[in-house]
Amino acid sequence: MNNKDTKYTDYALCREMWETIDVVKNLDMNPIMADGDKVKDKVLLSGEGSSRIFPAKNTIYNSLRLGYSQRIVTEGSTQALEYKLADHTVFVASNSGRTKEGVRLLRTQREKGHRNIGGIVAGAGTPIIGEADFGYLLTCGKEEAVAATKSVVEQALYYDILFRHKNGLPLPDLARLADLLEEALSLPVPGEITDTLCKAELLYWAGRNNGAAEELRLKTNEITRKKSDFLEGTYAAHGIEEVMSDREALIAVSPFEEEEKKFEEVLKQGVGLPIIALSRKETLFPTLILPEGGDLNPYIELAAGWNLLVEIGLALNINLDKPVRARKVGNEMVD
Repeated sequence: MNNKDTKYTDYALCREMWETIDVVKNLDMNPIMADGDKVKDKVLLSGEGSSRIFPAKNTIYNSLRLGYSQRIVTEGSTQALEYKLADHTVFVASNSGRTKEGVRLLRTQREKGHRNIGGIVAGAGTPIIGEADFGYLLTCGKEEAVAATKSVVEQALYYDILFRHKNGLPLPDLARLADLLEEALSLPVPGEITDTLCKAELLYWAGRNNGAAEELRLKTNEITRKKSDFLEGTYAAHGIEEVMSDREALIAVSPFEEEEKKFEEVLKQGVGLPIIALSRKETLFPTLILPEGGDLNPYIELAAGWNLLVEIGLALNINLDKPVRARKVGNEMVD
């Protein structure tokens, strides 16, 4: 993407992707770190759609990779109603602050006497932050585009900063992350990659269970209007090839080096499935080379994926801001 070209800047979606850079650069960590005293040893990260997929899955990935002392799980707010959560800190994330499932979980827990619930929202004065025991108001501001972008990154950073600080680990270098996001959003996407993915009837995303590829699966639906699926880890080589077609394509996000040959054999040769990679190094497939971000790599993968999806959407002459059925708030609570 080029943030000086009206081809992109005419769309709120692209402008908000670029606004993510300043959101990260200007984020004040102090109020986030202060919430650490409220967090128990067991934690549930809840929410719906983009407010849960990347923020929660990236946090769990980091908790296992870095060795957080907290036991962190995630679940959608409706299924979480079935769980015993009295000894958990419960976080409810919602861009709007009015997501019906999140409000219902919060109110149900409070009726049970739960007094350790955090709300993470972009809308001041909304039920989720207003009725929670503590909360964080996102600094990113309102999003006009249906597909959430800058709010997703700030929600993820809230958890990232909160739990790294609580566990005595180095905090994210926000200035460096902002620069890396700008680089990922600016990457030129080769025309042959865009053409390949435009022709596909369905786009599979394969990658680590850190939320990035899974979130990009959702963004594929909202931005390109194509059907999509997320194939966790190496699942792409464990049976689904039976129903795959050469009219589809797979995007491998930072593929495991030891699995590339298996993907080549089973999917590209066996199915005829076109494969594209987003990776920090060359792979066996046409590859969009990403900048190296160390433990910030999932954010870079997410931003590069946004970049790629925008190019597909524009090549297909899609109005990026006006999907036919998708809504900004999937299921809004109306009091």
